[in-house]
Amino acid sequence: MSIMKLLEQAGGGQGLAQLAGQFGLDEAKAQQLTQMLAPAIGQAAKKRAEQGQADTVLGAMKGEAQAGYFDNPAAAAQPEAMAQGQSFLESLLGDSAATEGLAAAASESAGVDQGLVAQFLPALAAMAQGGLQKQMPDSQIDQMTGGGGLMGMVSGLLGGNKGGSGPDLSMLTNMLDADGDGSAMDDILGKFMK
Repeated sequence: MSIMKLLEQAGGGQGLAQLAGQFGLDEAKAQQLTQMLAPAIGQAAKKRAEQGQADTVLGAMKGEAQAGYFDNPAAAAQPEAMAQGQSFLESLLGDSAATEGLAAAASESAGVDQGLVAQFLPALAAMAQGGLQKQMPDSQIDQMTGGGGLMGMVSGLLGGNKGGSGPDLSMLTNMLDADGDGSAMDDILGKFMK
């Protein structure tokens, strides 16, 4: 499932509208921002996994406390959730400068104040991380890491290696690819990812 589809299911299908309300953001603008930011989150995670950093991606998915941010948009807008969302973004994009660059690009494209986007983005990331956590609980990740370390975990997660020298990351990257269309977000991420 794409991150965009996942976010559309947050808060019983009302999560994005409720999150927008937390920041005084017009619902249509919030939807527009989410349609840019969700693919960026997915593409960044996909690029990390393809670069052999699946441990970074799977590590970012861990944290059962985040699952509540998916169900409760008001919780995702709280300072501790936003700090967690920012940490999640930085682990995928590389550093805070990369997340600031992404916020600036989304702000310019959507015509929304950059300061508002810079607040909305970490809350949205916390909500996305919560949704991913619900898809893959810590116990599932821990169970897969028990026997063979990261390679065993990725291989187990993805149903085994399909004949290559490394793990087949297709299932993981398909889950994280928000739209699969190779959109302009690839260009934007190319500028900001570390």
